[in-house]
Amino acid sequence: MLLVVDVGNTNIVLGLFSAGKLAHHWRLETNTRRTTDEYGITFRQMVAAAGVEHAAIDAAILASVVPPLLGTIQEVLTRYFGIEPLVVGPGTRTGMKILADNPREVGADRIVNAVAAFDRFGGGCIVVDFGTATTFDLVSPRGEYMGGAIAPGIGIATEALFIRASKLPRVEILRPPTAVGKNTIHAMQSGIVFGYIGLVDGMVERIRAEADYPVQTIATGGLAPLICGDSKSVTVVDEMLTLTGLRLIHERNRA
Repeated sequence: MLLVVDVGNTNIVLGLFSAGKLAHHWRLETNTRRTTDEYGITFRQMVAAAGVEHAAIDAAILASVVPPLLGTIQEVLTRYFGIEPLVVGPGTRTGMKILADNPREVGADRIVNAVAAFDRFGGGCIVVDFGTATTFDLVSPRGEYMGGAIAPGIGIATEALFIRASKLPRVEILRPPTAVGKNTIHAMQSGIVFGYIGLVDGMVERIRAEADYPVQTIATGGLAPLICGDSKSVTVVDEMLTLTGLRLIHERNRA
């Protein structure tokens, strides 16, 4: 079995693949102050709760955009699972040419998403990832990573609104009944949800205009279903896109 680990700024997402299919997945909060033992015990408990013996896991791949946790999670996989993980980074065989000015600057999660999206569509595509930041990435019909855009994530924007505006409360990120809010909560939810829908559609339209080939758009991340339900530009939502990309990269490097 293959254990895939995606370390993001807000969450760590794990997936367990058996015979190429996602059998289990988990999400926990990213905390740079947790120790190797704390993460190791947590990982083992989650696997055990799924009815899987940790000894049945014989391979692992790791992608991280949180440098302080990279070594910690590597050690977790080595000590608690007896596996030396493949770490996605410069030199990893992805099957995708990176046409950014400095390929080393591109986050591992963005490359992993691009690999999974191109494998799914087999042609030009745009990936929208709703994480700590909201990212947009363009892949050419030849499977080349072309670059993209980065915007503040929904959570960051919502928290900034609460912190910087003294009379505005924290709100749950939900779709309001109407765009015109009749109270402060609905007004804030409207600005957050419908505002980000406008951001997504506007950015995708601009990227499509700059690309000289047809593209499909896929969205991923925890808030993708909420935001993209009303989007005019997103054709597919896949919350497990990053986990799928990690599996594909592991298979290419194993081969």
